[in-house]
Amino acid sequence: MLFHSTNPASGAVVWSGSAAISADVASAVARARAAFPAWSRRTLADRTALLRAYAARLTARKAELASLISQEVGKPDWEALTEVQSMIGKVELSIEAHTRRCSDFTGGPAVARFRPHGVVAVFGPFNFPGHLPNGHLVPALLAGNTALFKPSEHAPAVAELTRTCWLEAGLPADVLQVVQGARATGEALAAHPDIDGLFFTGGSTAGAALSAQFARTPGKILALELGGNNPLVVWRPSDVPAAALMVLQSAFLSAGQRCTCARRLILPADAAGDALLADLTALVARVRVGPATDRPEPFHGPVISAAAAARVLAAQDALLAAGAKSIIPVTSLVPGGALLRPGLLDVTAVPNRADEEIFGPLLQVIRVPDFDAALAEANHTRFGLAAGLIADDAELFARFRDEVRAGIINWNQALTGASGAVPFGGIGASGNHRPSGFFAADYCSYVVAGIETPELKLPASLPPGLNP
Repeated sequence: MLFHSTNPASGAVVWSGSAAISADVASAVARARAAFPAWSRRTLADRTALLRAYAARLTARKAELASLISQEVGKPDWEALTEVQSMIGKVELSIEAHTRRCSDFTGGPAVARFRPHGVVAVFGPFNFPGHLPNGHLVPALLAGNTALFKPSEHAPAVAELTRTCWLEAGLPADVLQVVQGARATGEALAAHPDIDGLFFTGGSTAGAALSAQFARTPGKILALELGGNNPLVVWRPSDVPAAALMVLQSAFLSAGQRCTCARRLILPADAAGDALLADLTALVARVRVGPATDRPEPFHGPVISAAAAARVLAAQDALLAAGAKSIIPVTSLVPGGALLRPGLLDVTAVPNRADEEIFGPLLQVIRVPDFDAALAEANHTRFGLAAGLIADDAELFARFRDEVRAGIINWNQALTGASGAVPFGGIGASGNHRPSGFFAADYCSYVVAGIETPELKLPASLPPGLNP
């Protein structure tokens, strides 16, 4: 079945090709299985050298890859270049993580060694079509697995160029294969009996379905990196303009299409909260939105598709119908298109707000009477990916850090900021306790423990009950 990806800002076709059907998936899995023994037997030093060669190819093709990311998913050039740099940096971080977390160790005659799972599937998202699947693929290949990469159907071209960089680095062709397609392709790959695991980055609904499916096959590893309805509490900071800018970055980078974006802004219902909201409103009104080709460059580009834009607008309409007050509405630059101006809604008076991730440039504002109420509101979600506090008071942050349930908790930093040198992941509906980032090494192999001695010797004394 033919399909294509398009530039979400212009509608121009970027890539065309065929979606893999079940027979294609089965063939790819078989080739990955056949390639696994030779790849896994290579020395760690050999695989490490190949990863570094891959980083060199990414560096050589940085401008080309960034341009393709901009074309295919609409990111401004400055952001696309940052994404490619993150892909390059992932290589050395993965080598360090593997050394620190997966090195063989001994305790007398007791030993522990790490083995790759075998054939793993990696499902990539559209919002970081290079960086996020790269965060699974690099440590998986370093550990000795072979991999089948199903990218988002919105970003097939980025996936193909990424694989080209691997091949140019010397990776055998069947060790990493790209399996193109949409939902049907993903379902066929996830259900194939001869994969040993699946690493998924995407929405919570798909993650929950995969979790239910893989519960029937406990011998297979499943690592889920899902989204969140992330709270950002701003509590009477002394530098209001700096705090407002931090909120803007937290909510609207990547057109609000980062899984760590702030979705709920929690403010005190007092003059300090009013001042922060006034500064933020002025900043949001100044945000420049446009295609990646615009000069000067925009702050953010389009959401991934016109359909995605329609979902954001529908969510806004539902909140307004339920009693939300519009501070700045989300609006379309071009009616029916994917370019959206960011918006703010005060949802304080909305009863029983839906606990959903609105994946776009819409920030919900909630006013509360005190910090206890702010903590309660922050935890009022089934998700648990990211949470942040902007405040001068270290004691308030100590409470926030200890009481808020999330896998990523930032203080006086943008909520979208995350380091590859530490774990990345969430709890609740945001993941399954297998964080990626630096800890991706943990789910890319399994440990084998044993007691080993070079010589067989009779014990000094026989166990009780045995005749001499």
